[in-house]
Amino acid sequence: MIENKIHLTSFDTKQAVLEHLAKIKHVALDMDGTIYKGSSLFPFTLKFLKKLKKMGIGYSFLTNNPSKSTVDYLKHLADMGIEASKEELYTTAQATINYLKSVFPEKKRLFILGTESMVAEFEKEGFESIPDDPGIKPDAVVVGFDMSLTYERLSRAAWWINQGVTYVATNPDYVCPTDQPITLVDCGSICALLEKATGKNPDVVLGKPQPEMLTGILTVNGIKAGEVAMVGDRIYTDILMAHNAKAMGVLVLSGEATLEDAQKADPAPHLVIDNLSVLGELLSEACANTLEKSN
Repeated sequence: MIENKIHLTSFDTKQAVLEHLAKIKHVALDMDGTIYKGSSLFPFTLKFLKKLKKMGIGYSFLTNNPSKSTVDYLKHLADMGIEASKEELYTTAQATINYLKSVFPEKKRLFILGTESMVAEFEKEGFESIPDDPGIKPDAVVVGFDMSLTYERLSRAAWWINQGVTYVATNPDYVCPTDQPITLVDCGSICALLEKATGKNPDVVLGKPQPEMLTGILTVNGIKAGEVAMVGDRIYTDILMAHNAKAMGVLVLSGEATLEDAQKADPAPHLVIDNLSVLGELLSEACANTLEKSN
């Protein structure tokens, strides 16, 4: 029975869950750990997306991983069989670019700890990525999920941060989910290292759990926060962002967080389920109930 697939919920009854899900017009999907893991697409993802389209529910892909450009991410999705448009994708690199343009429009020269793909995304938007040179002072230091990180560039970033240069981090994640036998050290861990070296934290950390990653979807689609379900595998990014944006937070146990994590979480997810397949079943039932009542 479907009730057995709901591990935790903030709603009193399953019927209350269905009544809330009946209001959902858009599903914001985390990527790694939710629709795929590493390079492996979950077997239920394509069926879930097809089900959303059939029910007339829109969806977007959000990721705290800025290591790929928008073009690279769309190709990554296409290679897995997921056709998506640039309007359906929002990364923390884009969030950081939008933040710098709106808050610090004069800051164009950046010292970036990030992959070539991430750097290209910034350069495409008119920013200059400066080299590792003590004679060329940046307007800001941008730290991301840098899988090409070198000791020299890390040390230079620490130097500029110590000189009082604006310091921006793309996301707070400590590790990146993977299906490989390795721990992928993410932006939050790099920032923790820099904090120990400089005594300073980023002036701002973008990405989830900041509500801007989700409120943009509301504006574009002309919908309310209560009509969006944010689905992800991390409590301190995906679920916290849902709470910050006043949307529904659905935790899937297909990635980082465990049921034990969910039981200890504060704020707690509104719904905890195994994976997207279960959410698809619940949404289908909620939709069927709505149709039945209208007939």
